Amino acid sequence: MSFRRACVIGHPVAHSRSPLIHRHWLSELKIEGDYLRQDVPPDQIAAFLKNFSASGYVGANVTVPHKEAAFKALQRADPVASYLKAANTLWLADGDLHGMNTDVYGFLAHLDEAAPDWNQHENIAVVLGAGGAARAIVYALIERGVAKIHVVNRTLPRAEVIAAEFGKNVVASAWSELPKRLREGSLLVNATSLGMTGQPLLEIDLKPMKSTATVYDIVYVPLETPLLAAARKRGLRVVDGLGMLMHQAVPGFEKWFGVRPQVSGTLRAVLLQDLGAKGRP
Repeated sequence: MSFRRACVIGHPVAHSRSPLIHRHWLSELKIEGDYLRQDVPPDQIAAFLKNFSASGYVGANVTVPHKEAAFKALQRADPVASYLKAANTLWLADGDLHGMNTDVYGFLAHLDEAAPDWNQHENIAVVLGAGGAARAIVYALIERGVAKIHVVNRTLPRAEVIAAEFGKNVVASAWSELPKRLREGSLLVNATSLGMTGQPLLEIDLKPMKSTATVYDIVYVPLETPLLAAARKRGLRVVDGLGMLMHQAVPGFEKWFGVRPQVSGTLRAVLLQDLGAKGRP
């Protein structure tokens, strides 16, 4: 295989841990290649993607705020990207720009790994937020047959848009209704940026939740968010956001470099060292 380069496209993009992940796999699998950061301002993204075949990259990951623009630039899209109208993984084939959305895969792969029986109880989920991440997570939960999904957002109309889009099993709720929804839920997912370093805290009372419930926070900086710390103190099962980051990277690496990599404890340790965090058993 000739030397290949891929990248992550975003603005800003300096914070992205994707190069750590892909360079680890390139080294581990002894593949000649590299993975870089490509900062592209919003007013340049359409032109950059239109001429992607001349960029020298065989493919790319796409992060905020460009996932919708990436989808619009595709000649071929997978079913998930087509439904969500957002793509986070791109590759070239026969001169065409292809794309897919691996956020759904990454979310479910890590949830299955960290909490294998997560949907064996009451099978009701509570999703906090109503942005792009929340839409991908709602899609994933519907795909797994979750009986009811409560989308809770501080701006109720945004949650209502998601509920109307996904159908009768998805219910929009105001933030004031959260305690009631927590009593019902067997899975809580934070799909907001609240609790992330530099963002406001996510302060909610988890006492109403069942002792068998699982709490998943897609934020991974810090790794132990206040939400996860509160859930752990309450005795609930917790799932951090780092696993989703690792798993969503797998399909792209396979497309670009021809080998399907493994998410491992070694890779997690590399990321934890970079984050300055300590892993838990």
